[in-house]
Amino acid sequence: MPIAFNTPLSNQIQAFPQALERAAKIKMLVLDVDGVLTNGTIFLGSDGKEFQKAFDIQDGHGIKLLQSCGIPCAVITGRHSKMISVRCEELGITHLFMGVTHKNIAMAELLKRVNLNAADLAVMGDDWPDIPMMLKAGLIIAPAQAHAEVIAMAHYVTHQSGGEGAVREVCDLILKAQNYYEPLLQAIKSQTSS
Repeated sequence: MPIAFNTPLSNQIQAFPQALERAAKIKMLVLDVDGVLTNGTIFLGSDGKEFQKAFDIQDGHGIKLLQSCGIPCAVITGRHSKMISVRCEELGITHLFMGVTHKNIAMAELLKRVNLNAADLAVMGDDWPDIPMMLKAGLIIAPAQAHAEVIAMAHYVTHQSGGEGAVREVCDLILKAQNYYEPLLQAIKSQTSS
């Protein structure tokens, strides 16, 4: 079924025509956290410890849909946070790297674990620390509010901002490119209540 170019996702695909072709080859999605899975706001208590993060529920559902189709997700972040590990556990993300200074090194370790090449990965980041792990990825993705240098190198820039549906948009892109989207949607529509 052709994509109708009247939705934000469809308009973004039209703006980044190479994205759909690249997304069709992706075997794993790698995500940063702050500015990608969250809006980047950090809440610190008087003790100097982070006490809150807000995650978008649609992002989480998109990750679950992607993983249900055999496309796993991984998280590589520079921060340590119990909230991140709890959220990853909820979503079934088993590849979690926290407190990472050099994200390209963590990505190399991930590639060894899962026996993939960098070209098999879609990598989504929003700022300079993410660039080293993004440079060799098969699909480089930036959320709408990402730093200009990250946007300039991206194969796809989301319509949505980080923490506000950007990850769901990427999941939908990959699902559409690999012909999973419509069957998943039809399966939901065909469910009947008793």
